[in-house]
Amino acid sequence: MSDMIAIVMNYRNLLLVGAYPDGPIGGLILTLFIALSGLVCAFPLAILVGIARTSKYKVFFIPATIFSSVIRGLPVLMLVFWSYFAVPLLSGHSISGVMTLTVALIIYETAFLGEVIRAGIKSIPVGQIEAARTLGISYSRTLAEVILPQALFTMIPSILNQFINLIKNTSLGYVIGVAELTYSAYQINTIELTKPLQVFGILAIIYFIICFSLTQLVGYLENIIQRKRQLKI
Repeated sequence: MSDMIAIVMNYRNLLLVGAYPDGPIGGLILTLFIALSGLVCAFPLAILVGIARTSKYKVFFIPATIFSSVIRGLPVLMLVFWSYFAVPLLSGHSISGVMTLTVALIIYETAFLGEVIRAGIKSIPVGQIEAARTLGISYSRTLAEVILPQALFTMIPSILNQFINLIKNTSLGYVIGVAELTYSAYQINTIELTKPLQVFGILAIIYFIICFSLTQLVGYLENIIQRKRQLKI
């Protein structure tokens, strides 16, 4: 335990912000930034995928279904490698490891969050949709003003769960040299050499604290949503 405390005290800056200010920012801050960027960028795309997955028009339904099924059936690491080689090839420009990892996580999150949104849309009672249409409201307005607001509210816990998954998946950036939290731990282990259990034990504790805290928040929000549903009933 004393070794772990000493490592944290000696390398706290490396774990928190990487090489910054003498180099690029990294560590825990970069991990959270990549995860949040992946969620924010994937969210509007996931809404489109979720809507298309519930569409009665095959021109929307089939491509969205194929995309969702294929991406969800692949390991995230494979998406990282594909992004690492494909994005520079398609764009004609070399990109940073951070951008590569972010693109891979956006693709991953779009597929999984799209399924969450599809389930949220399906959970809305059909009677509300029929009532809106009876009043002469177009389907697009019904979707934007009736269905999505309710669906997105009830999906807040699921969205946070996806954020937790993204935080853990950022550790895959280590294989392409992204200086996130796991990479920082690897650097510390290279310096210390004889204390791998302590170093990676610290890494596990950090991930656990973050993910457990968010999981508790998810449970709290689920209770709030459940109470609101009971009040409506």
